[in-house]
Amino acid sequence: MEAMAGDKFLQKFRLYETRSKFYLIGRDKTRTLWRVLKIDRMEPTELEIEEDHTSYTENECQELLWRIHEGNRLTGGLKFVTKCYGIVGFIKFLGPYYMVLITRRRKVGTICSHEIYSVGKSELIAIPSPIVWPNVAYSRDENRYKRLLCSVDLSKDFFFSYSYNIMRSLQKNITDKNTGQVVYETMFVWNEFLSRAIRNHLKNTTWTVALIHGFFKQSKLSVAGKEFWLTLIARRSRHFAGTRFLKRGVNEKGRVANDVETEQIVFEDTPDEIPHQISSVVQHRGSIPLIWFQETSRLNIRPDIILKPDVDYKTTRLHFENLALRYGNPIIILNLIKTREKKPRESLLRAEFAKAIHYINKGLPDDKRLKFLHMDLSKLSRRKGTNVLSLLNKVASDVLDLTDFLHCEITTSKYEDASSGQGAVANSGDIENIQDQNLCATKLVPLLLQKGVLRTNCIDCLDRTNVAQFAYGLAALGRQLHVLQLNETPTIELHAPLADDLMDFYERMGDTLAIQYGGSAAHNKIFCEQRGQWKAATQSQEFLRTLQRYYSNAYTDPEKQDSINVFLGHFQPQEGKPALWKLDSDQHYNIGRQGTLTEETGRSFIKRSLSDGNILCDNTGGPVSDCNVGKNNTSSELLPMQPLEDIREPSDSAPEISIEPNPCSSTNYSTLSGRHSISEERQNYLRRLGYPELHSSNFLDLDLLSSSGNSCEEEIYERSSLINSPMDVGRDDTDLSRSSSQMSDIRDYSDRFAHWVDGGGMLCY
Repeated sequence: MEAMAGDKFLQKFRLYETRSKFYLIGRDKTRTLWRVLKIDRMEPTELEIEEDHTSYTENECQELLWRIHEGNRLTGGLKFVTKCYGIVGFIKFLGPYYMVLITRRRKVGTICSHEIYSVGKSELIAIPSPIVWPNVAYSRDENRYKRLLCSVDLSKDFFFSYSYNIMRSLQKNITDKNTGQVVYETMFVWNEFLSRAIRNHLKNTTWTVALIHGFFKQSKLSVAGKEFWLTLIARRSRHFAGTRFLKRGVNEKGRVANDVETEQIVFEDTPDEIPHQISSVVQHRGSIPLIWFQETSRLNIRPDIILKPDVDYKTTRLHFENLALRYGNPIIILNLIKTREKKPRESLLRAEFAKAIHYINKGLPDDKRLKFLHMDLSKLSRRKGTNVLSLLNKVASDVLDLTDFLHCEITTSKYEDASSGQGAVANSGDIENIQDQNLCATKLVPLLLQKGVLRTNCIDCLDRTNVAQFAYGLAALGRQLHVLQLNETPTIELHAPLADDLMDFYERMGDTLAIQYGGSAAHNKIFCEQRGQWKAATQSQEFLRTLQRYYSNAYTDPEKQDSINVFLGHFQPQEGKPALWKLDSDQHYNIGRQGTLTEETGRSFIKRSLSDGNILCDNTGGPVSDCNVGKNNTSSELLPMQPLEDIREPSDSAPEISIEPNPCSSTNYSTLSGRHSISEERQNYLRRLGYPELHSSNFLDLDLLSSSGNSCEEEIYERSSLINSPMDVGRDDTDLSRSSSQMSDIRDYSDRFAHWVDGGGMLCY
């Protein structure tokens, strides 16, 4: 939505129709600016839009509508259709064009006095007059495509703002002055495809709103008797978007499944709604950036993991290049998947991920190396006496020392003295909001900027990831309140009331994101334990959510994926081409096929293993072509390619991962006395899992610190997405008790973290 004269935005609309045209009348919030958009209804299959550039008053607009009514009296005159709050976009299937309108909205919060709304209700309206409808408009396929589009419920977790670029973080809005068409092309605008036709035709975004999909919650909280506003935003990427088993890993363009940017904004409560200071911190979650799959199975609750080798890790490299462009350096990876399993599954992905990071880091300068932190959260959560949240909070605090966060001072000035411009963000460092009562503009002056980002993942990036993101958010909140002078100390205790409030925010966000991607609410066992909830009730809840997620993945996800592909324009129907529902599984489309999926969702065919719980590597396909790297003109600068001959890697003819059954061991490993002091047995185990040679890299393995005796007993009913299985009742945890030497090692964690930061490489806990 672009600003009109005087930085006014069209916010309310009324749609009228004659037999030959639609008239959309838009006005600003103060009813001082009125505009008219005309849409031709006599064209059966094309979209003809005309914008009247005249700015009307309310009386002038009413007079115009009266003249239109009189001029069309013989054909029925001018009729009111509906009121609305913005155009989502236009879409065509096999016949006519349709218009998607927001017909109801709900205010959910404000950011620097810019109002944020959620979609309350939407409506799909056919453009052509019935007298010119093509025959295909009544076909069964046309109606089925319409049902698919409408099954994307815009009233659930879609948000927008007329004056604030909600698709970008606060820091991005301050440092990047691009507005208008450019912001619609970002990865978080879900109606980019739907709005493309009208934006390209009118060369502006006056009539459309940019929708983000994910989560938004804002509430007033208090600390030390002072009130403040906490806002939590999750932005889900439209690239490679979809459901749990149909979208895994990374695609050929380096875009990962379940890619979500989370932003936590804090500002003080003031009577005029314009705070004096504001703070923001951003973190990221996304699927493990390897080419891997899991096919939906109605007979197996844990389908096989299929890993496709990518010898030079081009897709992984592209993903981290994109992260570096978006957030800068350092990029810190918190990997929460399992270290050891009786039947290797997650541990194989963990090994391959470690190899990929090791490979990429070989060609990077020290200041741009990826920092890789392993933490087996599932194992830690089952150990008696271990407070997982305390450990994660410590890790988060150390990470914040590296990345910092955004802290801004907000100043106000008379509008005529303020920098002017079009859009919500006028110039670098300015976020303007015009108050009609006092003609005042707000300006944000950054005092501290965030550099780099924490990237967290587990196998699904839902349950364990959400726990880790809460710990990071809690550590950040303490620092945010401290710099805003709302709290004397930069830390918040886990048992403080404010920590419970923040946990509720992240628990709701986790449930929302899990429903969107996984089909059920998140498994929140660690949160429930922190609150001291009844264990039996928690186990029952976890079991029911597991069943709900299984049912959704096995029975409803394919149609849900089809709906997403239609909404995002990844699939565009064409007459004479196969219908979407007649094609193979979403993961098996070829890139760029007309009438099927576009390049954002393309995959090559991967053979499926018939065995349970194993990873099948497909060596039939070669690595991705070099053209993908060349498309990013900054890639060589961010993550320079390393010649293959400079790094010892398996050849194409060799197995990508060679794995042997790992025997259960109760050996008590000694404490690390130095950087590479690792037992021979541990070295052999890591070598079998596919880790690079530790003596020739910057890898630091602190997994020994968390093991007084690494038992590889597996839960009877293990699920890769759970933090801890509710079926594991009565499990003997005596072998997981913590020793006094282990406690000493954990106290030494900060020194090892600092050493890891200085030397780079990999830290395993």
